[in-house]
Amino acid sequence: MRAAPLSLVLAATLAAPAHAAGASALNEAPLDEARSDEARSDEAASAASSSPPFASLHQRMLEMSRELAAQRAEIARLRGEVDELELAGRGRGLGPPQAAAPDGAQQGAPRDARELAQDARRKAAGDARGEGQADPGKSGDGAAPVQIGQAQRDEDAQRREQEKALVVREHAPLFERRFTFDAGISYSYYDRRQLALSGFLALDAIFLGSINLDQTKASVGTFELSGRYGLSDRLSIEASLPYVYRDSRFVSGGAGGASSVVSEVRMRSQGVGDASVAAYYQWVKESQRWPDIVTSLRVRAPTGRDPFGLKLVQPDADNNNLNIPEDLPTGSGVWAATFNVSALRTYDPVILFGNLGYTYNQPRDFDDISPVAEQVSPARVALGNTVQLSGGLAIALNDRSAVSFSVASATTGATHTTAPGARKRRVAGSSSNSTTFNIGASYVLPSGWTFNGQLAAGLTPDAPNFVFSLRGSRSF
Repeated sequence: MRAAPLSLVLAATLAAPAHAAGASALNEAPLDEARSDEARSDEAASAASSSPPFASLHQRMLEMSRELAAQRAEIARLRGEVDELELAGRGRGLGPPQAAAPDGAQQGAPRDARELAQDARRKAAGDARGEGQADPGKSGDGAAPVQIGQAQRDEDAQRREQEKALVVREHAPLFERRFTFDAGISYSYYDRRQLALSGFLALDAIFLGSINLDQTKASVGTFELSGRYGLSDRLSIEASLPYVYRDSRFVSGGAGGASSVVSEVRMRSQGVGDASVAAYYQWVKESQRWPDIVTSLRVRAPTGRDPFGLKLVQPDADNNNLNIPEDLPTGSGVWAATFNVSALRTYDPVILFGNLGYTYNQPRDFDDISPVAEQVSPARVALGNTVQLSGGLAIALNDRSAVSFSVASATTGATHTTAPGARKRRVAGSSSNSTTFNIGASYVLPSGWTFNGQLAAGLTPDAPNFVFSLRGSRSF
């Protein structure tokens, strides 16, 4: 790479008047390796300045020396960026570099940071051997040089898209023109206690009667199968069918007329839940000004066993305080439609998301809603509508795993019943507010399966104590 000393020898051989001066300068100067090539070229130019026929040759040599210094600076910069790429690639789960594909194969396929680093090192080595002296803007084979800075930006953009897609899978479907199979299980646990007073208050201080404490412990397991297909890059449809298993234990005091004696009855029930179909549409794709905005409409059909008309029975003959339904429902019993608006915004490495939804329950006529045995009470039932609000953040750990934290709240209005020829009546205690704190995690296997796990803790009395869910999905 030391072209300047050869140039001085050539100048001394061609220019006799400058030979003695150049040799004298070389003998008197110390041989210091840190002396720059540009300074030596300047001495050669000054030594040959008295020879006009060779002025153009020395000027060219000076230009070549400056080009060489610029190439060395560029090589040093490229090596620094290569080191940064290798350090950045170590924490992103990148695998070892794959074998080079044959010419023309996998053109345009994204390359990882290690491959880009190897390309940069090969280019730096080629420049060090002088392959780029003819044209600094071209590589040795005539192709355009690898722009390391731009490649790193492309890699970062691609990584952000992969991390974003991983998070979006938890909250909204990916709009891909392929079929996605989804299977999930969830387990919910409820523990409710109710104090029942039967009697009267004497002298404003003494209660005469019975005091009973009723407790219900319910476990609900749901297995759900879903299929989703992307009709376009903005429209996706989905269908879901759940299967519900319920296990409830009813505890009540007062067996045999003694308040200290407790009766406990266990009941199990299972069956198909309420099936649903949904459509998702992406109105806005994320940009510098706007987040991703996705709307959805889900229609739920009453395919499960409804809770109306289930008669109460007394399983313990010695305890008339314990009354339980003859069966457990697996559905709501009415048609319902849910409209949602979801927004998602990326602030690398954090992704913020929010959701606002409204569920409308269509009123329905039932032949019997009375829980009393041997009594029939037809009525029109209007379940309370629900407003859902949720928001949270997700952190992509790498292109395969992410964690999320969110809070979800659902406020449901009161249920009203209307008997034939009577006025609408509000069912006392039918309104609710269910709020949960959710912690989730996602992971993508090399086989293509994506698994999402979530743990929810109830924050209000109407919410379940906790909910655990696990889902797996695969696109075909």
